[in-house]
Amino acid sequence: MAFHDIRFPANLSRGSVGGPERRTEIVTLTNGYEERNSAWAHSRRRYDAGVGLRSLDDVAAVIAFFEARGGQLHAFRWKDWADYKSCAPSRAVAAGDQVIGRGDGRTVSFALSKLYASGPASYRRPVVKPVVGTVKVALGGVEKIETIDFDVDLATGVVTFADAPVMDAPVTAGFEFDVPVRFDTDRIAVSVSSFQAGDVPQVPVVEVRL
Repeated sequence: MAFHDIRFPANLSRGSVGGPERRTEIVTLTNGYEERNSAWAHSRRRYDAGVGLRSLDDVAAVIAFFEARGGQLHAFRWKDWADYKSCAPSRAVAAGDQVIGRGDGRTVSFALSKLYASGPASYRRPVVKPVVGTVKVALGGVEKIETIDFDVDLATGVVTFADAPVMDAPVTAGFEFDVPVRFDTDRIAVSVSSFQAGDVPQVPVVEVRL
């Protein structure tokens, strides 16, 4: 089992259906009240790649990708067109999009993450697969230069500075990112006649923990 650092064809994932999933345990008490507990600290995303297929050439591309990954065996990158930036989809990525830490004069490495906030509640999502060439970082509002001031590990989403940020300096970042996923089936069934009639195959993929 391994992670293949290759992205599922983005033109095919663009038409997919999917999003975050939570695992919530609910117990209804005898008095009618409920006790609810979240079994997962982080959400997990699921998608159906079959919805984005428009031609038999698209089907051939998916089958080739599926075979090269060994079905469910190897994970890969997936672009979630509804949520792939550190900012709103309509905005351009900027170095001040997300606060990923504060300097203490010693720490040099900071993990990328994205904050989802609504009212008083919020959730911080780890970002482990940033897209090459898209990561922007700033210290105290001053943008830094990649390979000179900092490096980013594209396999883990960790930013490492050449020098530790000074005490209380806000560390911010902007980036595009992919979701690590695997196929959630060992079988893809395609009928040429039914596909031409509009019946597309189901190609489920599911996020994996790395």
